[in-house]
Parts: sequence; structure tokens; C-alpha cells
Amino acid sequence: MISAKDREQLAQKGISEEKLNEQLNSFKTGFPYLKLYAAAGVGEGILKPTKEEQQAFAEAWDEAAKSLHIVKFVPASGAASRMFKDLFSFSEASYDVPTTDFEKTFFNNLEHYAFFSALDAQCKTLHNKDCKELLKEGEYKKIVNALLHKEGLNYGQLPKGLLLFHRYEDNVRTPAEEHLVEGALYAKEADGTVNAHFTVSPEHRSLFEAHIQESVPALEEKFGVKYNISFSEQKSSTDTVAATPDNEPFRQDDGSLLFRPAGHGALIENLNDITADILFIKNIDNVVPDRLKPETVHNKKLLAGVLVSLQKKTFKYLHLLESGQYSPTDLHEIKLFLEKELCCKTLLPLDGKALADYLYQKLNRPMRICGMVSNVGEPGGGPFLAYNQDGSISLQILESSQINMDDEKTKAMFVKGTHFNPVDLVCAVKNYKGEKFNLPDFVDKTTGFISLKSKNGRELKALELPGLWNGAMSDWNTVFVEVPLITFNPVKTVNDLIREQHQ
Repeated sequence: MISAKDREQLAQKGISEEKLNEQLNSFKTGFPYLKLYAAAGVGEGILKPTKEEQQAFAEAWDEAAKSLHIVKFVPASGAASRMFKDLFSFSEASYDVPTTDFEKTFFNNLEHYAFFSALDAQCKTLHNKDCKELLKEGEYKKIVNALLHKEGLNYGQLPKGLLLFHRYEDNVRTPAEEHLVEGALYAKEADGTVNAHFTVSPEHRSLFEAHIQESVPALEEKFGVKYNISFSEQKSSTDTVAATPDNEPFRQDDGSLLFRPAGHGALIENLNDITADILFIKNIDNVVPDRLKPETVHNKKLLAGVLVSLQKKTFKYLHLLESGQYSPTDLHEIKLFLEKELCCKTLLPLDGKALADYLYQKLNRPMRICGMVSNVGEPGGGPFLAYNQDGSISLQILESSQINMDDEKTKAMFVKGTHFNPVDLVCAVKNYKGEKFNLPDFVDKTTGFISLKSKNGRELKALELPGLWNGAMSDWNTVFVEVPLITFNPVKTVNDLIREQHQ
């Protein structure tokens, strides 16, 4: 039963009663598994351009970029606490010396971390001893605490984007700074402007703003660009209501409804607020030092070149369909383009006006080109050909939670998957008339999922919105392109920072 107090709470959050009831109903009905057609692979849904083709696409991007409004979109709200899970455990352990392989690796390589100098200075301030002296005395936990806690560097509570990741001869850089450098190398507009947008947590926004403001002058001088930086936070209106195990609204001790952030899928609203022709999307922690950037830049330009090339053809066909001056041969050509180059197939027997209307509907959508890397056992989503609600088959990035593993045929397709989603996207979000698409119109609302959580010892059900690159982009035209593994360098634990790719 929704009370007047509930309605007041909903109004404050910008959530309608209709949306609330829709969310509560989702707990009762659950979400259906997606029906798979096949795992995508090279030659079946994943492009693998030759060196000559790669160069041609990169050049196509360089030419197109001269007249486009480009924005680099970086989801950066992730906290670094999970990076340091093992060090938190060591800090609280009953033993005082490194015992696990992880702990030994960390301390044996301490001087190789980009944050070492800052940590060394912090230890001197707190203990009048540097790291080398503390290690010699066996005071390992003092070093860890100086790194993680508020009286020290506070890395355990900061977002990943503000940690020192890479060390150079004359400076050190955070992931946020590395993304700005990348922007100057492949996302620069004709007048030298680099637009970057970071989605951040409310509690970290001021830290990000101060850090970027301090970093920008030197980077502008080094790369001869002008940065235009913006920030946004996940909107309160995208929070989802929590439910009891009996699917009733979960109420807090004061009787109010409990709402929770609904996962990164909520960022489709932030993405929708940005005005741009082309958007580059990549996670905050997937960055490399300058010596490895040429490979990253080349492959970003490859993805963007594929995008503008396919978009050019798409717009040509849309203008023809809109004019009505098409022949059966034209419709056949457009249908082949949709099926072969955009990997979107229909099983319906259509012709004439019905086929033209279908083709127009399918072509007139946002477009994304997604880099895919060979599967090396990383957890997360992968590329598949899946059935859509309208009976068509298209490329989708799916998480394991969206797939029915109890079905042997489906499970076999999942196991057969050869590629992995590194979250490397280039997106076109305007139509052939230059009008911005309303991105929430292209979300498949049936692709969310429910997880079990707790609040003050009470069990609850939490509702996750369709993921940003999963269900939130389900109804986009999607193309997968193979990119090399060197372009995928996430930092999941602090020890990843001593991998060769981050040194």
C-alpha cells in the first residue's frame, strides 16, 4: 500500500508511482533468459580487418573527425576498495608478516608501484621512518595502513580514477589523467578541443574536479589541445526500490521505502544528456602508460573508422527509404547490408512496403562498434547472436546471468564463446537528420536482474537495471570488431599495477 509519505518520497527522487509499481512487479515476475542463436566469432558476427583495412578505417576516422563533435565518456564512479581486499585482510589478520602469495608479491615489489614515493613520504610523516626502514623492522602493517586508511593516502576509500597508476621520468599519472591523454590522441576535434565526461560518485566529485583542474594545464601544453571537462552523477531518479523476500516494498526502520543505486545501466540517462555526434566509452581502469598507447590509439581509430563508414552507408539508405523512390533491387541491397554488415536478421517473410518499413525501423537506431578481445578466462560478458522480442536476431553483449545455464544447448554456446567484452565502445547517437536519439527508448527493460542483499541484518531483493552495454543498448545497431588483447589492461587488484603493461 502506497502512503502519502511514500508519494512525497517518490516525488523527491523523481520516480513516478507507475515506475515504482513496474519495479515491484519485476520482483514477482523475474526476468526471462535471452534465447541464443549462436556465440559470435570471427566470420560469424566479429570483424577481423586486415592490416590494410585497419589503416583505411583509421584514415576514415581522421578525416571524419574534422567535422564531428566528439566526447570521451568515462564511467569513473568505481571505488578502489576491492583493489585492496587482500591488503585489508592482511591488515586485520592475526599474523604480522606477509604470508600469502599476494602479500609477498605486494611487498617484494613495493618500489615498483607508481604511488611508492607518495607512500614513502606518508610513512615518514606518520612514523618518522621510510618504507625501507619499516620493512627492515618487520612493520608491514604500518605500511599497509599508511596506504589504505584516512590518516595516510586513504587509497582504500578513494575511487580508482584518482589513484597513482603509472610512473614516468618526470611525473606520475592517475587513470583520469591517462584518459585525458588518450583523448588528445584520438578524440580531438578540428579546433583542438578534447571533450571528456566522467561519471562520478557524489562523495568524490569535488576530489575529481580539483584533480582535473590541477592536471589540465600541463596536459594542454604537452599535447597542444584545449580540454573541456564535465562531470555527472548517477541520477536519483534511476534508483530502484528494494523488496522483501516476499516481494513487498522493503521498509526502513522509519517506515520509508528503501531505494538503491541500480547498477551501471542507470548511466544510459547520463549518456543521453550528452550532446555529441560520436561518443567513445571505456572503463576508468583500462589504461596503459605512454609507451603502449600507440596500439590503443590505432585500435580506437579502427573502431571509430568502422563506425563512420557504416553510418555513412546507413544514412544513404535511410534517405532513400524516406524518399519512397526505391526499387525491389534497392530493398534487396539494403536488406543484405542489414544482415551482412550490421548482423541483424529477420525470419519474417517481408517484401514491398512492409519490408521497406522494417528496414527503415532497423536502420534508424543508435549505432555502436564494440571492440572484442580473445577470451582468456576473464569473468564478464561476451558477444553473442541473440533473438530479440520482435523475432529478429542481432548481436548482443550478454552477461552469464542472462543465459540459462540449465539448458545444455545454450550452455554449450556460452562455453564455445571465443571472445570477451573489454568495454571498448564507439557510439553514434544522432539520426540521419542530425537529431539526437532518445537513448532510453532503445533499452530492453526485460534484461535487468535481481540480486540478494541485506540491510541491517534483514534480507532484501535488489533490482539491477539493464546493463549499460547490455540491455540498455539492446536495441542499437551493433557491430563487433576484434582488437588485440594488449588493448585490455584492467586493474582489478593492486598487484595488477606491477604487471608489465602498467610499468
